[in-house]
Amino acid sequence: ADLNHEYNSSLEFDYYNSLLINEKDENDNYVELGDEFILEPNEHFNNLLVNTTYSDIQLPTNVYNKDPDILNGVYMSEALNPVFVDNFERDPTLTWQYFGSSTGFFRLYPGIKWLPDENGVISFDCRNRGWYIQAATSPKDIVIIVDVSGSMKGLRMTIAKHTIVTILDTLGENDFVNIIAYNDYVHFIEPCFKGILVQADRDNREHFKQLVEELQAKGVGTVNKALTESFKILREFRDAGQGGLCNQAIMLITDGAVEDYEAVFEKYNWPDRKVRVFTYLIGREVTFAPNVKWIACNNKGYYTQISTLADVQENVMEYLHVLSRPMVINHDHDIIWTEAYMDSAQSLLLMTTVAMPVFSKKNETRSHGILLGVVGSDVPLRELLKLAPRYKLGVHGYAFLNTNNGYILSHPDLRPLVCTTECFSSLF
Repeated sequence: ADLNHEYNSSLEFDYYNSLLINEKDENDNYVELGDEFILEPNEHFNNLLVNTTYSDIQLPTNVYNKDPDILNGVYMSEALNPVFVDNFERDPTLTWQYFGSSTGFFRLYPGIKWLPDENGVISFDCRNRGWYIQAATSPKDIVIIVDVSGSMKGLRMTIAKHTIVTILDTLGENDFVNIIAYNDYVHFIEPCFKGILVQADRDNREHFKQLVEELQAKGVGTVNKALTESFKILREFRDAGQGGLCNQAIMLITDGAVEDYEAVFEKYNWPDRKVRVFTYLIGREVTFAPNVKWIACNNKGYYTQISTLADVQENVMEYLHVLSRPMVINHDHDIIWTEAYMDSAQSLLLMTTVAMPVFSKKNETRSHGILLGVVGSDVPLRELLKLAPRYKLGVHGYAFLNTNNGYILSHPDLRPLVCTTECFSSLF
């Protein structure tokens, strides 16, 4: 569909917006993007009101629903509707099927009515979901460096904290992370994690978020020591065969960089550039923009400036596009199975998601690795367990499923655990 679609910046196209469907104005006319959309209760989908003949589009509040990129993507992805329906007709055990776009829209089948939270906000962003992140990028080791010098006080520090939290939200079980704050001296925000990387599981991410909120700006910022410490950690993990064993990156969050940092890159990262450096310039000041941009451009990274809280989400997501490009070059488009989880946004069932990335096949974009998004389908664990009924397993037997990452998705108490090679050997 993308291959045959020609981008049109002035495209006008009406689609079913999941927030606006069936909504009427004071004159009893359907609102724009909110035409009649038949919804009926369906037992297969927990008796939710759904439309099994059509998908609809969900957008987070911070994404404009008539942006040209959105309209072109939604129009192009209309081709998925008959595919979704045909899949469901051929396999009635299927549940939710969807396409999460890199531009921010989420095409969901069957179509549903999406309701905002108590503040009238749609916070769900498909690009932040674990299935999207795991499919769009390979495992990664990330060191986040944040400037906490005196110039970062006030709004800049608020934006910097929100940027860190957003980066953490893009990490999953297969990733490893640590956070370093710097001013006159360098310190790990969690002293217990000094000099190492830790798995970016939910507990560690939430712990980091709490510590980030306690950061305060003071002193003078010197980024060299923080960069040196970060490169050392990443090199040690790489040489020891630890961590994600794939991508490595440093995320530098600062309001400026003036010192002579080139020597650090010459010593630790050039010429191989095994570590990408992504830079986030905080604030409206552009004096230091060339310096911060130089750091990213000379270390295979990406530079962006974040002036307001509203800019954070879109700008942070750009790094995922950069890390997805090696997958295109290597043709490494493996299907992934996520760890077992429960997503209250769609279902209260314990499930896994099967997903894979979708890249543009156009000649002019193929070599650049343009990520269109991620396509996926949810698989309730109860459907997997039907393949191994108890009478076949025996009195003391139980079913489990492991993925390429070694995750056991189904256990006697439906507890997701990690199993090593030694663990599997002991089972047999």
